[in-house]
Amino acid sequence: MLRELHISGLGVIADLELELAPGLNVLTGETGAGKTMVTVGLMLALGERGSASLVRDGAPAARVQARFDAPRDAEEWAEEGEVILARSIARDGRSTARIGGQLTTAAALTELGTSLVEHHGQHQSQRLLAPVAQAAFLDRSAGDAHVVALGAYREAFERRNAVREELEALREAARGRERELDLLGYQLREIEALDPREGETEELALEEARLGQVERLLEQSGAAEAVLAGDDAIVDAVGSLAATLGGTADLDPSAAGIAERARSLSAELAELARDVRGYREGLLIDPDRLQAVRERLGALRQLQRKYGATDAEVLAFRAEVAAGLAAIEGADDRLAELEAQLGTLEDDLAERAATLTGGRVSAAGPLAAAVRDELGELGMRGATFEARLVPLDAPGAGGAERVELWFSPSAGQALRPLVKAASGGERSRVLLACRSVLADLDDVGTLVFDEVDAGIGGEAGLAVGRRLARLSAGRQVLVVTHLPQIACFADRHVRVVKDDGTATVAVLDDRRRAEELSRMLAGLAGTDSAVSHAQELLAEAERLRSEPVGAARG
Repeated sequence: MLRELHISGLGVIADLELELAPGLNVLTGETGAGKTMVTVGLMLALGERGSASLVRDGAPAARVQARFDAPRDAEEWAEEGEVILARSIARDGRSTARIGGQLTTAAALTELGTSLVEHHGQHQSQRLLAPVAQAAFLDRSAGDAHVVALGAYREAFERRNAVREELEALREAARGRERELDLLGYQLREIEALDPREGETEELALEEARLGQVERLLEQSGAAEAVLAGDDAIVDAVGSLAATLGGTADLDPSAAGIAERARSLSAELAELARDVRGYREGLLIDPDRLQAVRERLGALRQLQRKYGATDAEVLAFRAEVAAGLAAIEGADDRLAELEAQLGTLEDDLAERAATLTGGRVSAAGPLAAAVRDELGELGMRGATFEARLVPLDAPGAGGAERVELWFSPSAGQALRPLVKAASGGERSRVLLACRSVLADLDDVGTLVFDEVDAGIGGEAGLAVGRRLARLSAGRQVLVVTHLPQIACFADRHVRVVKDDGTATVAVLDDRRRAEELSRMLAGLAGTDSAVSHAQELLAEAERLRSEPVGAARG
């Protein structure tokens, strides 16, 4: 709830501090004293647009601070369970906003403020005028089972939408799928037709080099063989050397080492001669094979120009293409699966929507009758109220219809949508009637009414005051009023006085409260008869407060 309001430099307010209490807070005072400027200041702190014309003459800026109990969604701004909203409008029209001492925007104030305060007055938009709030009003009145059904419907709606979005994405992709399928198929066939293996290009490059130089290789290997094993061959000479050194070792054992080395060298040269001969004999002049190798190399390198720099990269690309083809070819199966799933979800959604519609139809009549009864008690006996269901072209997030609240202030006027049919004061009383019927419409903590008493008095004023008092049992209510029949129900009565062009406020004790009520009753503050009348009014308010709330009231 709103704990404290500090305003300076705003219109007739030079500097004002106001502490508010739980329950019903009432602001009274002479016309023009500055009562409405208090609510104007509060709304500025809640992000409402302001202008330099609001700045008090001689003040550098209009400044407002409002201290609230922190709501659940304001943890980032809260300190010690409270949150402070602040607004400043300079004389040049520039505005600054703060939450919890941190600079922010007026839009952020508004966003947070909607969960803190609901304002009902002239030119003010009201929560119940929003289509979503009107639907919520009817749904809450339909009972807990209906609210549970609404939650289940919304979950089904989200599931249906998720499947529909996936299906649309697949259908959109399908438009280019045939083209992609042709491309991937061509790429895969081209690679599989050649069927490369890893390292094949390097092997064929070596073979090509050998076949291309075979005549020279034959010449060089033949010459090497002649040196090793021809006339005056090295092999024979080293064999003789090994035999000689073997004889030397027989005569002198110290020569055994060099003799062994000579024998090893002789054996190695003999083996080398055989290998050279084998290499030469394996060299064949084969132009057909050379041509085949070159063609294969050319084909592999053509693939590599398209799909990868090496055989390994080409093979990796083939795996990707195969996986892509499999995914595309499986898309039709997924498409069919989603279409079947969507059909089932559509049927389920339609069934749930029909259940919601039935619940709303059943609740609309009793709800409208209860609100009409309340409006009669609030001084609008000729008023008419209806909750209408307007079918939608397709089910939306809230069901198959839009809920509209229609209102006529008197029997001679046609029903029109509430947003168009009522003045500020009438809308305030309609909202009060709705909240009297359904007190837990929402969890906003503070309600502000500054025009709810327009055009009423007497018994209707007492009825309005009584309902405001009942409403304040579950939340904080701030009312600006000229009616003593409303003010007598206050838990905290604040009088606004303007002296020499400056407004001040004072919280009234019992004696001064009676005096203020007597002034409001007859303009005779302080006379014995006026005070007596005021005390009777306070006693009547206390009696009405203590009466049990009817079973039809929430």
